[in-house]
Amino acid sequence: MGPKTILVCLTTKEHAATLLKVAVPLARRAGAHLIGLHTLEALEVYPGISIHIPDHVFASFSASQKQTAQEIKEIFNAHTRSEDFVSEYRLVQAQSNTASERMIESARAADLVIMAHEDKDLDRYDQRRAQEAVIRQSGRPVIVVPLGYDGPEIGHKALLGWSETREAGRAAHDMLDLMAPGSEIVALRVKDHAQDELHDSDMLDVTSALARHGHKVDLRHLDQAGQAIADVLLQCAFEEGADIVVTGAFGHSNAYDFVVGATSKALLRNAKLPVLLSK
Repeated sequence: MGPKTILVCLTTKEHAATLLKVAVPLARRAGAHLIGLHTLEALEVYPGISIHIPDHVFASFSASQKQTAQEIKEIFNAHTRSEDFVSEYRLVQAQSNTASERMIESARAADLVIMAHEDKDLDRYDQRRAQEAVIRQSGRPVIVVPLGYDGPEIGHKALLGWSETREAGRAAHDMLDLMAPGSEIVALRVKDHAQDELHDSDMLDVTSALARHGHKVDLRHLDQAGQAIADVLLQCAFEEGADIVVTGAFGHSNAYDFVVGATSKALLRNAKLPVLLSK
């Protein structure tokens, strides 16, 4: 059936085309309503700071914001005007530090969210770490696309990172909306020691469930062998020719993630192909 409402967060004009090259084929295949969201930054003056800001500074800031928004809209229109699906460019005003909150509000009404990797050089201050905020708080699956990505259309071969968690279960079923009929899925469990696939009952259950949707599912187990789980997933995805990695996200608390490190954050930082993360 596929997603019927897709939200693509167009944070910068430099990465808008990359995101739309991923989003438009998905919307076309599913006949989805595609929303391109951009947030306008507000110029905040804090009460504790005694400084006069001339009117022309406010005017210049506002003009710059509107110019960027218009350029992004033109990129969005260039990628969608010839399509049969419904497309909507949405411009939302954000206050200081609330760009991610505006994205989360729109995401909750979408079936799927598409965002770019964080770009510390180009992202505005109020857009930083928006990916993690949307994944954690929107309740929707999020595809995060590497900067400058120019790979194949996603949804024909997926690598599913499986674990015995609620988040992995959600990711596996969220993935089904993305996959083209008869596509391939490699279901991979990474552990600190290898185990026999035939004795992994919960993974056999999930692969059987995915196969009932008409997909070709291959079950794999790999020994972690001292590597980070994210590195094993990404290496396997590369070797298998996958067009997307799918996994549960942020199964631990923020404190745990800060101290120990997290697979989700490593994927957000290092992945060279799109990653679908479900929380």
